[in-house]
Amino acid sequence: MPRESFPEIKETKIYISTVYPGNTAEDIESLITKPLEDEFNNLSNITRMTSTSQEGYSIIIIEFDEKISVFEAKLKVKDRVDKKTADEDWPIFNRAKVEPDVFEINITEEMPILNINMRGDIPVVKLKDYAEEIKHMIESYPEIKQVDIRGVQDREVEVAVDIYKMSASRVSFDNIINAIKGGNVNISGGHMVISDERKTIRLIGEIDTPKDLESFVVKSEGNPIYLRDVANVYFKEKDKTTYARSFGENVVMLDVKKLSGRNQIRASEKIKGLLKNIRETILPKNVKIFITSDQSEQIENMVNDLVNNIIFGVILVVFVLMFFLNFRNALFVGIAIPMSMLLSYVIIHALGYTLNTMVLFALVMGLGMLVDNGIVVVENVYRLVSEEGMSSKEATKKGIGEISFPIIVSTATTVAAFVPLGFWPGVMGQFMIYFPIALSIVLGASLFVALFINPVLVSKYMKIEEVALSQNKLNRFSLIFTTIGFLMLLSSSTRGIGTLFIFIVLSVWAYRLFIQKAITYFQQHILNKIEEIYKRLIAFSLMGKSPKRFLFGTIGLLIFSFLLLVIKSPKISFFPDNKPNQILVYLEYPQGTDIEKTNAITKEVEQEVYKIINDDRYIDSGENFMIESAIAQVGKGAGNFQDAFGHVEMPHKGKITVLLKEFKYRRGEDSEHLRASIYEALSGKYPGIKLSVEKNQVGPPVGYPINIEISGDDYSLLVDSAKKISGYVNSLNIAGMEEMKVDVSKQMPILEVRVDREKAGALGVSAAQVGTQIRRALFGEKAGIYKYKDDDYDINVRFDNSERFNMNALMNQKIVFRDPASGKIKEVPVASIVETNTNSSFDAIKRINRTRVVKLYSGVLPGYNANEIARNIKGHLKSFSLNKGVSYKFTGEIEAQGKQMAFLSKALLGGVALIILLLVLQFNSFSKPMIIFLAIILSFIGVLLGLVIFNMNFVIMMTMLGIISLAGIVVNNAVVLLDYIQILINRKREELKMRDSESLDDETIKDIIAKGGKTRLRPVLITAITTVFGLIPLAIGLNIDFFSLFSDWDPKVYLGGDNVIFWSPLAWTVIFGLTFATFLTLIIVPVTLYISLRIKRRFNMVV
Repeated sequence: MPRESFPEIKETKIYISTVYPGNTAEDIESLITKPLEDEFNNLSNITRMTSTSQEGYSIIIIEFDEKISVFEAKLKVKDRVDKKTADEDWPIFNRAKVEPDVFEINITEEMPILNINMRGDIPVVKLKDYAEEIKHMIESYPEIKQVDIRGVQDREVEVAVDIYKMSASRVSFDNIINAIKGGNVNISGGHMVISDERKTIRLIGEIDTPKDLESFVVKSEGNPIYLRDVANVYFKEKDKTTYARSFGENVVMLDVKKLSGRNQIRASEKIKGLLKNIRETILPKNVKIFITSDQSEQIENMVNDLVNNIIFGVILVVFVLMFFLNFRNALFVGIAIPMSMLLSYVIIHALGYTLNTMVLFALVMGLGMLVDNGIVVVENVYRLVSEEGMSSKEATKKGIGEISFPIIVSTATTVAAFVPLGFWPGVMGQFMIYFPIALSIVLGASLFVALFINPVLVSKYMKIEEVALSQNKLNRFSLIFTTIGFLMLLSSSTRGIGTLFIFIVLSVWAYRLFIQKAITYFQQHILNKIEEIYKRLIAFSLMGKSPKRFLFGTIGLLIFSFLLLVIKSPKISFFPDNKPNQILVYLEYPQGTDIEKTNAITKEVEQEVYKIINDDRYIDSGENFMIESAIAQVGKGAGNFQDAFGHVEMPHKGKITVLLKEFKYRRGEDSEHLRASIYEALSGKYPGIKLSVEKNQVGPPVGYPINIEISGDDYSLLVDSAKKISGYVNSLNIAGMEEMKVDVSKQMPILEVRVDREKAGALGVSAAQVGTQIRRALFGEKAGIYKYKDDDYDINVRFDNSERFNMNALMNQKIVFRDPASGKIKEVPVASIVETNTNSSFDAIKRINRTRVVKLYSGVLPGYNANEIARNIKGHLKSFSLNKGVSYKFTGEIEAQGKQMAFLSKALLGGVALIILLLVLQFNSFSKPMIIFLAIILSFIGVLLGLVIFNMNFVIMMTMLGIISLAGIVVNNAVVLLDYIQILINRKREELKMRDSESLDDETIKDIIAKGGKTRLRPVLITAITTVFGLIPLAIGLNIDFFSLFSDWDPKVYLGGDNVIFWSPLAWTVIFGLTFATFLTLIIVPVTLYISLRIKRRFNMVV
């Protein structure tokens, strides 16, 4: 079963990327983006359309609702793109129409699962060849989608034209390009029959080596002019667009990405095996190859931690059951755990789900819940055998008959609480929906085990008294298991099993000598005392005015808890604030900055970062126990995920990724403190660049914590307004905010070339000719393909580098063409018909739903709350005057938070309504469902008081999910208790042979309620304690590696970790609520039932 950290997310988004090199952001917007957006505007099922136009590149993202499949949406968009590109005025590049690429993205498939790095004392071209070979090998694996090579360029054949020789020879770019196009071809001439043989005629014209191009004739008027006479031919790297380094040393890096639904850990293992073989057989000794940012190790550790939490929870649950039900009967209930887990695993696997943390936490959450049904069954049969003297078979038949329908309904009501979550919309729904689905599967499996497996076992093997194992049998058992265990210890491969055998022997003796006595003492003294106290308490609560005092006192406590929540409001956050596993330093110059300048500043920042992460406090015995790897990237691959995909170059961006070791190896050092130290060291030190220090995010991407969208029509006005707002907000020095940045600027330097139409027209030159001439000289034009081995390399014609970036050479070059009127060759200098002017342009133009926007964004420093900062900013912006036609709104994490809170609130109401509907069907009454509804509402007291008393954050996603889970859990015991009391009432009426119109007297009702409460005391306590104990390891973050404990005798105990940070808010919510709900079930539910029965009697209704 594939394992991964979080569920795969398949968004209903379609991406349209268009590469049109050499054009400004405004040109891209007017020529590409706006025409396509207008074409898409009336498509059905669109919820949002965003676009970014920047130099040479356009990306449009269309979000569809969930009523349409990704395939259908892509087909619709592709049809519209084909329709638009068929227009005559659609832009042309390299003598062909610009072709937009329409595709969908799976987030999981876009994130590298690991990086492979190579460095050595050999030419970089040779490293690139090795990288290409490794790339092809890895891409052959069925788990792998693609491998991207970073830090080294693809090669090209460059025809570097000498401007002076070209002018002297009166050769044009058209002469050179047409000569290459016409000469570098293989053409099939057809078939010819010669001497009864059918032969294929094949013209061989393609070059064997780039140097072959030099012999091409580019002009044959008079003496032939060869390409070598006017140009040099090079087979070289393309212009630099990417750099990659590991701890400051240049590397060739391979980003490996896996396919959706494939096993990441298996893929990683295959790659590691491949690299081991490559080191031994292919690579020379002076080339090092190593892996960094291996996500499979993190996934395996997260999964293992949750599996160990399940094991720990099972041990605690079974231990609790032993004290209440004796060892044998505890095993009857305990067997429900592995059987339910196994059945759940089979179903989850059959549904095609991966084994991720959402599914595993559902198993942890269900750990205490799945024994509930088994407890009710076993305890009820145990009670009938012990108290009423029935045989185990008779007790099983009667016991199952009494509680089968109640536990079916109680399980259904628990599942009902999660049903609305199945309609969770959007990416967040895809991310979180695995939890309610997996939990519902676990509960369904536990119900099956409780109704079909447990009855079979208890009817045959249930005993009231513990049957002591004789000393001889115990000695024989100990000798056999100990001998086998010690023999297995001799082999490292079986040491774990051997240790387990010895542990079983020690456990049996511990049970025999100590635990059994403790169980007996607990059952005969402590448990009896608890039952006696409860009996007096329930009797007191039903006396005189006590019922009203208890009920209204609890309602008053609910009101008090809400008031306390208002007075001492907890911090509100969207997702749990995780500790960084990766620290990401992003730096950005204004667009238009040369990659060499960006690379130079990135090197400086790297050194600052390395000083901090290699501080003496993190070094022990020469090894850094905090840092796994540090990678720097410049150019391609250096942006955030939102701009990291696609084909856009980013020469103005750099990124440093610091991967930290697992939490358990950090020796208590706080990775958040490390991130803060890096930010403090870099902040304000590098003027002129945008710099942010971020961490890996948990959950789907929702944008920056502080994100403001400014919208309007005049983009210059928007950018100006954004700068004013960012300057104003930054001047406030709001505690906790990094720095408000603007995502767009008008600092993109451009050189405007304007054609003098009168002069150009008089000389017979068009603006298109001028533009094409400059473009060919500077950017170049593809003239063909050079095929070498299995790869194709572009043949590009442009000026030689010595003149290519020379302004005088560029403007003084001559446009050579044949005058159609006279037939003579004319030469017109570009400078004679143009004027130049230096200006600046937008580095990008962004649009949302066809409206131009500029975004302001900021990260939040460690220890601060984004909601408080956003609230502070909102308050100050109320008095800020904006230009006319400009508006703003808060988006990003704040907007997503509001949407998810609204949905979860509705889901809670929907779940409770569904629970009440099921209860009405069960009890055929409205009063009992209302009693349970009241218990659900009152259980929030425990949650609210717990958050305030322990000063915990209200984490919207996790706390709300915990409250919804709590609503389903609270119902269980209340349903079984009320149903059992109703059974006792019906029996009493039958015993007294009462008529349908007669009601039981008040004292009888009190006795019945007290008896029902006392009878259900044990199962209520057991279910509450087991559910709480099942969650405690994850809530407090106690991690014990049971596999390592038995195999290596090292438990690797530590507190904290990624799982506890992510899941503890949900676990504590359930623990707080359920603890208080136990009191509600045992006291308030009976009290409320008694009050409702008294009200019925008052209105002459039958009781």
